[in-house]
Amino acid sequence: MSLTQIIQKTKEIADFAAANADKLDKQAIFPVEEFQHFAVTGLLTAPLSRHWSGLGLGFETGHTEKLLLLLKEIGRGNLVVGRIYEGHVNALQLIQTFGTPEQIESYAADAKQHKIFGVWNAEAEDGVKIIPLDNRKYRLEGSKTFCTGCGYVERPFVNGKLPDGGWQMCIVAMEKAKTVVDSDWWQPSGMRATVSYKVDFTGVEIEQQSLIGQPGDYFRQPWLSGGVIRFAAVQLGGAEALFDATRQYLQKLDRCDHPHQQERLGKMAIAIESGKLWLQRAARLVDNYAPVFGGYPQDNHEQATKLVAYANMVRTAIEQICLDTIQLSQRSIGTLGLLPPEPMERLIRDLSLYLRQPAFDTAITNVGQYVLSKTDLARELWEL
Repeated sequence: MSLTQIIQKTKEIADFAAANADKLDKQAIFPVEEFQHFAVTGLLTAPLSRHWSGLGLGFETGHTEKLLLLLKEIGRGNLVVGRIYEGHVNALQLIQTFGTPEQIESYAADAKQHKIFGVWNAEAEDGVKIIPLDNRKYRLEGSKTFCTGCGYVERPFVNGKLPDGGWQMCIVAMEKAKTVVDSDWWQPSGMRATVSYKVDFTGVEIEQQSLIGQPGDYFRQPWLSGGVIRFAAVQLGGAEALFDATRQYLQKLDRCDHPHQQERLGKMAIAIESGKLWLQRAARLVDNYAPVFGGYPQDNHEQATKLVAYANMVRTAIEQICLDTIQLSQRSIGTLGLLPPEPMERLIRDLSLYLRQPAFDTAITNVGQYVLSKTDLARELWEL
């Protein structure tokens, strides 16, 4: 399918996801049908470069705004689906950025076979260690937490610590791995259907081919922080869904004539539209930065700190937009509107949990550090 056709199909899938979201939430089950639609539509291969028969979404620049709007649309349908798909896009971007040609070819073939990728980087005290063996293999020891899509994500990044302390990216073929899954660990208030369990990888052996890039590559900038614009786009889609549901609820109850309701909905509309403008501006910066997302790792990019700072602004601004939308919705609909079968209660739970991304204060501090290190006028600060 062409990009235009995929975008149109995505809107249809998002509508289906919205109608199916309550069932998935109540049963805390993975959105299987949604990802079956993704496979048929071509969304699972769309993040591959055109060289590998994809559309380059999330890797090749030039269509960044369309990617962000697509992610926003999926988030509008169901934040759970958006969270999982954003991880798939992230994983394929990392492979194409830091992988060897042989690795890219191999994992591109997996994507074409409709395998779902993800990035399972979070861990606690019993985190993953990667131990070299004498037979040029590696043994994993330890666990990952927040393993989104557990049981369905077949090619997750399971990054871990090498004996010398280096942080190494690696991918585990889950059908070949014997792991211990702790589903009881995942008892969240929202995003239940992401099935983000804890997984113990102790004893799993992987080949050299499974190691992606060099130690420390995962934390390289601007790739690490620049990617936050993707999950911010999904989150904004969740805020859009909450706005729509709130407005429809008030219209259903004929509560649209009260000036306080009008004021609240006006504020929500302004906030969400400003979020779209943030995404558009971020997309232009990414597209003007380099031919591929974040540039080629071997090149020196003088503007990397600018791209990171702007991405952190986008993340911060859209988080506040979402928080404001939640508060305004709650004030508009009252207690009755927060009870099932109205969708607002689930939307608020999901969005509130998804907003809790790590290092929030660090992101804001980074923006302040960047602007204080420059003497450019405000109108010139973000030009590339």
